[in-house]
Amino acid sequence: MLGQQLFNGVVLGAIYALFALGFNLVFGVHRIMNLAHGGIFMAGAFVGLYAVLSGLPLWAALIVTAIGAGLLAVLIDLTAFRPLRKRGESEFAALISSIGADMVLVNLALRFSDARIMRFPFETVSTDPMLIFGLRITGLQLTIIATACVFVLLLAIYLYGTSFGRQVRAVSNNERASILLGVDPRVVYFQTFLISGALAGIAGVLIGLAFNHISFAMGEPYLLRGFFVLLLGGLGSLSGAVIAGLLLGILQTLAIGYLPTGLSDIIIYSLLFAVLLVRPNGLFGDKIADARIGRR
Repeated sequence: MLGQQLFNGVVLGAIYALFALGFNLVFGVHRIMNLAHGGIFMAGAFVGLYAVLSGLPLWAALIVTAIGAGLLAVLIDLTAFRPLRKRGESEFAALISSIGADMVLVNLALRFSDARIMRFPFETVSTDPMLIFGLRITGLQLTIIATACVFVLLLAIYLYGTSFGRQVRAVSNNERASILLGVDPRVVYFQTFLISGALAGIAGVLIGLAFNHISFAMGEPYLLRGFFVLLLGGLGSLSGAVIAGLLLGILQTLAIGYLPTGLSDIIIYSLLFAVLLVRPNGLFGDKIADARIGRR
């Protein structure tokens, strides 16, 4: 029973990690809380759903979702954040602007879906359980873990194995110095929002598959959990986001499985409070972050 719950937690945590990676990447480079990330997550779920309903296989639907959600995130940057950057507005202004963008996305989805709960076709991914090492594992769970691992690996290769990734890290460390070295920050902004949106969209599809539930309001709870992961892992630490996402998934699954109904969120957020009392910067916040949050 414990082993099964731990495995289920890893599956859920893999999705949280994908969601939080995009959230943390934008914060690390731009030093803004993109509260429209939940709206992009929700929009990605709808894009993936309609891609599957149109007859595309899941792997193709995931690619369409990544492109669509990534471009949506770029559009939000161009309309909600870029004008503020040009005027040198405060981070609080960007926060309010992102809330407005999120409200637009949620209301568009509300009208588009007529407030209905929508679901993927049952034959999209096999949910028949297989017995592996004493655990009941479905094809859907394996698909979620494999998809999350692929995208995390691609992000790691991009950031640490390409010249574009070095430019992203240069801008996140010191934007002014990177300009002197010939790096165009606008290209970096485009890349980070594109990647962030793609990760959010993929996470939305995976959550939609895992719970077979897609609605206009699905982004808000996961935005809160993404913020939890951001704080727990450490602001700007991408490796911390992955580990904290897995920890959150495991903690949530164990709490639901072994604690009375309604106590899981109380226990989880109380633990976060306790951790922050001991380590205010998060579990990995005192180490050199993968994407620095400060600009000097």
